[in-house]
Parts: sequence; C-alpha cells; structure tokens
Amino acid sequence: MTTKYLKIAAALLVGVSGLNSCSELELDQHFASQSGTAVSAEQKNDVVAVAPERMEAAVTGAFSAYGVYNQMAGDRHNDFGYPAIMLALEHRGQDLVGLNTGYNWFNYYLDYEDIDYSYYMVNYIWGPLYNQIKAANDVCALVSAETAASDAATDDLKFYRAQGVAARAFSYFNLAQLFQFTYKGNESKPCVPLILDTNADEAAANGCARSTVQQVYDQILADLNEAVTLLTGNSYQRADKRYIDLYTAKGLRARVYLVMNMFDEAKADAQDVINNGGFTPLSLDEAGHPGFNNLEEGDNIMWGVKMAENDRAVTTGICNFPSHMGSLNYGYATVGAWRMVNKALYNSIPATDVRKNWFLDADGKSAGLTPQQQAYVTGQGAPAYTQVKFAPYKGVVGTSTNASDIPLMRVEEMYYIVAEAEAQSGSTTTLTNFVKTYRDPSFAPSGDAKEVVWNQRRVEFYGEGLSYFDLQRLKKPVDRRGGGYEPDMVFNIPADDAARIYPIPMSEINANKLISDADNNPTASLPKPVADK
Repeated sequence: MTTKYLKIAAALLVGVSGLNSCSELELDQHFASQSGTAVSAEQKNDVVAVAPERMEAAVTGAFSAYGVYNQMAGDRHNDFGYPAIMLALEHRGQDLVGLNTGYNWFNYYLDYEDIDYSYYMVNYIWGPLYNQIKAANDVCALVSAETAASDAATDDLKFYRAQGVAARAFSYFNLAQLFQFTYKGNESKPCVPLILDTNADEAAANGCARSTVQQVYDQILADLNEAVTLLTGNSYQRADKRYIDLYTAKGLRARVYLVMNMFDEAKADAQDVINNGGFTPLSLDEAGHPGFNNLEEGDNIMWGVKMAENDRAVTTGICNFPSHMGSLNYGYATVGAWRMVNKALYNSIPATDVRKNWFLDADGKSAGLTPQQQAYVTGQGAPAYTQVKFAPYKGVVGTSTNASDIPLMRVEEMYYIVAEAEAQSGSTTTLTNFVKTYRDPSFAPSGDAKEVVWNQRRVEFYGEGLSYFDLQRLKKPVDRRGGGYEPDMVFNIPADDAARIYPIPMSEINANKLISDADNNPTASLPKPVADK
C-alpha cells in the first residue's frame, strides 16, 4: 500500500505500519520484479488466491497491532496497544481505584486530564484504535467482499476476510463509544471518520469528515454480519484465540446490539454462543483464585491479546498490562501503583461469592491466595482492597517476565448479555442460574433486575476494560463516593457531562481537511472533587 494511506492521521498511525503491511510489501515487490509497475488490487487477489500464506501474514500482523509497544513514538510506559486502552478506561470509571503516584502512568485518566485535545493522552486512545483499523483495512484490501463471497473462494480466504471486517468493527465500536455519547438518543450526532479499505485513497487525498453515530453503527453491523456469514459453516480453524471465530463474531455483535438496545437480537446471539460455542464458564473453584493470564488454558476465554516472551512490550519488563495490573509479579503495581477495588463494591460482595477472593480484604488477606502468593503481596506492602485477580505469567510469583495473555471476551459475558436482555422485563432467571452455579451458591437477587445485573457485571468484569463502556451505554454517573479514592479523585460526574467523551485529537484536526475545531465535541471542564460518603 502506498505511504499516503491514512495520511489523515499520519502523526498517529506510524507505529505499526511495518508490522501490518508485510504481505502487501511482498506482493508489491513481486509485481515490481515481474513488470516494473505498481500492483493492482486485481493482481493482488490473483496472487492471494494461489498463495494464501500471504493473507495469513497480513492477518497475523493485524492482530499483532493489538499489543504493540510504543505505537505513538513517544516511548511512554502507558503505550502498549489495546490493553493500555483497557487500563485507561478502567481508571476513568468508578470501580478500579488507582493512586495518584508517579508510578501510575494512568494518572491523567484517573483525574480526567485526558480531556485536553492537544494532550498526548487522547492520542493514545485514538491512535492505537486507528492503527488497528489500518491493519484490518490492509487485510480487507487483499481480499474484497466480492472475492470472498464468490463460489471460487476457499474457506481460508473467507476466514481471512472475516478477520479483517470483524477486527475493524471492534475498533470502530470502541471509537464510537468514546468519541460520542452512546448510540440510543444520539444517532444523528457526529461520531468518527469512517475510513475503510474502499475509501482510504480518497480520504488521504481530500480528508474524511465525521460520520454520524448511526452511520458508524451501520458499518459496524455490516462488518460483523459479513464476518458471521463468512465464518458460518467454515471448516478453517483459527490457530489460536487471538483470531476471531464464528462465536466471537456473534459475541461482538451481541455487544453492539446491547448498546443499540436491540435486546432480542443481543440475547439471540449471546444464547447461540452459550449453546453452541463450546465454551464453559469458570467453575466455582476455578473462579476463586487468580487467573485470566492464558488464552488457551481456560475454556471460558473466547478471544484475547496473545503475548510472547520476545514481544517488545514484554521485553521492556514494565511497559505491559501485567506490570500495571499484576499484584503477584514485578512491575509498576508492586512498587507502589497498586490497583484496588471500590471499597463499597467490595463490601457488597457476599462472603459466599468466590469472586470476593479476587481482592484483599480490609486486613490485606484473600482466601483465594496460596501461602506463597499471600506472603508476596503482604511483603510488597499491598494495601487493603488490592486486586489479586490476575495471575502472574505461568503462575510464577514475583516474575519479571510479564508475557501474560489478556482476555478480550469471555463466555461469562454472554450470560450477562442474556441476563440484561431478560432484565428489561424484570426477569433474573438466567442471572440467578449463572451466579448460583458458577460464583455464589447462596445468591438471591433483590431489587430492580437491571440494577442487579449491572452490579454483578461490575464484579465479574473488574479490570477487563468493560466497566466504563457499561457506564456510558447505561447513562450512569461516574460516582466514586464511598469507594476509597483519594480526596481529590472523588468525583460524581453526570452521564451527560462533556468530560465523559473524548474530543477529536488536535493532531487529527490539523491533518484532516474535513474536520475543523468547529466540528469537534464541546470543550469539557475538569471535574471537581465532591464530598466523600
């Protein structure tokens, strides 16, 4: 692909270009050596048809983009791809309590200083997501929708095209929720530029305006519908869980339907995953101990970011998810940037719920830890309510090899999507059955069904990058009162406050001919601390 691709965000999209374009470069070189001319899309499809390993390389590059260190070329320790975005959003919310310390590279998300459109923090949300889109578009450009839908298309080519469109949908879904308010009631508001493999050259030459929320969601669903079609009945098996299979695509579509308040559709997709996907929730015993560090080890994990010991984010030692989020390994957390759970949320978890073991109690203890694990967190000075949910790499306590995988989707989420759909009519049947079977045999829900489901989600998916999205789609305040935050971090931010969404970065506005300052989201003010409970 030409170097002008996505010049719209050139300042942001340079970090993984070498990773993403390897197969395209090979194709370009092949044709250059044969004819001395540029390669056409038709020629690329011809070569891919006889050499699908080139597509495999492109797809591998696309998913490698999820965990790349230093994408934004600033050598900052909170720049390691999508897992860093997960941590940023967890700090923005109300359930992960961070400390305002120099070891916490996510301070600016914690106190909402990330709302400045000229500051690098918003670029670290925008840039990696558009990097993922560029990589997905590279895949889509190699095999067009028409080629993948033709009778001549083999299952592997269909699979590769499905990876591109599903990955693109995932990134646009995240952007849509962060750069504009939630779908319902905001359909006509400006969202983000829709840059696809089909309009990239035009966008590079002439700019790309913000599409509406409705237009972005239409594209997201079109991509996921195509992925589901291409993967249905497809005999090609994914090599590992970094890639998207049929049920992961349906799980993603269920997430989208949930945000769109299309509850019947969300329930249907999620129930299909539960019934036919072959995944099993963590058992009562499994869920009561640290884990969530290996994609292939758990039958409950559907999809995630796969890391290797030689990945740059890992060889840095400390610029990765386990460093910032791990309480049982060496990293930023264990030298002082501990992550705790909201104290009020912790106190709401019954003693019979095995998930209470994911956190230290007021005395710094957890019944889910081995003696060695408990001695380690105690010896490192972990404060009360510190999370111990995430196991260290290979279970080695105190390790400095932080190569743990990061889950992006678990089958448990499908149960909660079904439960939320049912809660619209006041039912808690699925939720009750799930929690009693897998988390708390004594569970007895009371109160508003929708609130019960939401509070259960807060516990179940703590630290996994979903909680802020839940606050957005449910139009709930970020209410940190009583949570154990430092006084100047105690906020109660309304759902419609301008600080709850990001502005388009200044670097994008400077590079994009069709977006001006006047087109940006309203300027937000820093939230002011409130009295704690």
